[in-house]
Amino acid sequence: MDIKYRSKDTLRQDSQGTSDDLTRKADLLCERLAQLNANLGKVIFGQEDVIEQVLITLLAGGHALLVGAPGLAKTRLVENLGIVFGMDEKRIQCTPDLMPSDIIGAEVLEENETGRRSFRFIPGPVFSQLLMADEINRASPRTQSALLQAMQEHTVTVAGISHKLPAPFHVLATQNPLEQEGTYPLPEAQLDRFLLEIYVGYPDKEAERQMLLATTGTSEPTAETVLTAKELLEAQRLVREIPVGEDVLEGILALVRNGRPEDTNDELVRQFVAWGPGPRASQALLMASKARCLLQGRLSPSLEDVVALAMPVLRHRIHLDFTARAEGITLTDIINRLITPLT
Repeated sequence: MDIKYRSKDTLRQDSQGTSDDLTRKADLLCERLAQLNANLGKVIFGQEDVIEQVLITLLAGGHALLVGAPGLAKTRLVENLGIVFGMDEKRIQCTPDLMPSDIIGAEVLEENETGRRSFRFIPGPVFSQLLMADEINRASPRTQSALLQAMQEHTVTVAGISHKLPAPFHVLATQNPLEQEGTYPLPEAQLDRFLLEIYVGYPDKEAERQMLLATTGTSEPTAETVLTAKELLEAQRLVREIPVGEDVLEGILALVRNGRPEDTNDELVRQFVAWGPGPRASQALLMASKARCLLQGRLSPSLEDVVALAMPVLRHRIHLDFTARAEGITLTDIINRLITPLT
């Protein structure tokens, strides 16, 4: 990913009245993000868009659903994100027999030296700063729901006692779109918790050549820590300080509301969309646009950011009815139609 890092003077010109303190912090963060990107580029090949969208997710403080075939470096990406951000990273391999306690932890009965018995809580892998849920749709609905409270409230409740998760806390889940036998599709309530749904495609020929040379020799390249977890939290607070223009705000509202059959004047949406994106889609678009502009060295998001992020924000929040499939209408068709007025 080519982060368009720009100098402090350029950032000041773009800020148009933004405080010098915000400009200074943004400039320093852009430098660190450029270093971070270079580190990831040493170990992940041909996935520039995926890396950008994952970084946007983390800067916006959200969770991401990575959808792609096996062998496309999804697990490797998450492992190296933990390294470059200095975060505690854990991985769950989801299977149908995985239980909620395998994720959030459980209480065990212990007996001390005097014979007194008491329960002690043993935390599960969800008590990490970066959690990878591999093939999340292979877990049962009961186990999938164990992540709902964690993703939304950053706490888990066991035996009536709430336990706070570490900060920052991010879930990066993966799905294989090719093999659906024995899977449990995620419910809409849980899909809505993911800031972005990121499609992971195959690398181009040159990137695959670089990957072959880098991973089949005597030594493999490794990433290095660039930011700390504390600095990521500071970056997330900085993203929230980014000012937003009225045109961007109105564009987001128009885009999301036009995707709802009840509110739109678009006949195609009325005819083929079963239900459209809720308010979380508007929030996700705004936060992701702020993060993207900062990632590219700008101090205010534009409609270009909204258009670029509309697909990963909306495709898991818009649901078509059965007539759309019969007519060959896809989500891509609908979303492209919605963003046309903004281009």
